[in-house]
Amino acid sequence: MGFFGRRRSTGSGIDPHRLLDSPRGPQPAGYVPGEPVLGEVAVYFADDPRKLYQLKQWLPVFELLDERHPVVIVLRDLASLAELSTLTPLRCVLAPTFPDLVDLYEVSDFKVAVYVNNSVHNFHSLTQRTMLHVHVNHGESDKVCMVSNQVKAYDRVFVAGPNAVARHHAALIGFDDAKLVPVGRPQLDLRPAPLLPPTDRRTVLYAPTWEGENASNNYTSVDVFGPRIVEAALAVPGTRVVYKPHPRVVVSPLPSVAADHREIIRLITEADRLDPAAGHRVHLTGDILAVFPGCDLIVTDVSSVGLDFLYLRVDQPMFIADRYDDRERLLAAAPVAAAADIVDSSTVADLAATIADRLAADPRRADRHAARRGYFGDLGPGESTARFLAAIDETAATRDSGLALLAEGRTSTPGRSA
Repeated sequence: MGFFGRRRSTGSGIDPHRLLDSPRGPQPAGYVPGEPVLGEVAVYFADDPRKLYQLKQWLPVFELLDERHPVVIVLRDLASLAELSTLTPLRCVLAPTFPDLVDLYEVSDFKVAVYVNNSVHNFHSLTQRTMLHVHVNHGESDKVCMVSNQVKAYDRVFVAGPNAVARHHAALIGFDDAKLVPVGRPQLDLRPAPLLPPTDRRTVLYAPTWEGENASNNYTSVDVFGPRIVEAALAVPGTRVVYKPHPRVVVSPLPSVAADHREIIRLITEADRLDPAAGHRVHLTGDILAVFPGCDLIVTDVSSVGLDFLYLRVDQPMFIADRYDDRERLLAAAPVAAAADIVDSSTVADLAATIADRLAADPRRADRHAARRGYFGDLGPGESTARFLAAIDETAATRDSGLALLAEGRTSTPGRSA
């Protein structure tokens, strides 16, 4: 009998618990309810397609994991299932209601559940007691949202490196640091085909983040400096300018962000019309990691994009925008800022000249190498993936031994026959 007791069906064969939860909602898909779904790792994702970018970046890593621990992606949203099923060969199942999810877990034998975000819906999955639950997040950055009190609910919290460990230690009360497992960034071991064609020009990438889900998590520069950043980059002789915003900038409901996003596109489109040979680009889709290889300098915000660039292109200059004009706060919250030039109201007027200077000479290279070690340790190519896979191996083995101990304890409890 499972955690919630064995389900009883009505005479019609319909679970009455499901009728109460969602009488007119979608039906389970990708499996037969009541029959086990074979797999060892359940990757749980409960959100709609607007947040699928959080899962998409992990898919190649999960496909590698599937070779040693069969992976099943457990979804709760029908539109997410439809989109994801076209993107990966991994098995995807839909358990739309809470009773559906409970039944799926109770009849299956997943060892590990993996979570790529802080969705409140994760707590539906966390009720399952026979798995170990691992939070992996969807990037390494200094954003406030990277440390949530929710991580206390997980058995393991995989993080990138020393700075992430320190970030959790500094922000959480009564958190068990032993839950933190540094694994690097496995996605950065992958090498997607480059999106940018070769060029003799120096390429400047503007890759801003989005406005976040609340004011404290708003780090975007789009509606503060965005058009001026692009104008400055375009003004540097011999450059190719590439605009690759966060996917949610493209659909931002904020009028200021939407307006300046359109203005940035207009500026680059017009520059491309006047000088087609320059190769200026707007990339609203595609993998940001596939854009990096062709770039000589990045202007970004406090985000995972900047740190991914730091890891992969540590010898290329970085600029970080500060929408709050608070240099002291920025340096305290984002150590990488000490290894970058800062774009704020005091520097944006001279940005074109500064970009040209950094393309000619790079005084912060040693600082970036030190910052890279702070965020990722001394990991080399392939080592993050190896650490991640080994950490899942350990978690699955711990689950098996722990479950066996629980079973042994139940059979030897006083008053029960062995």
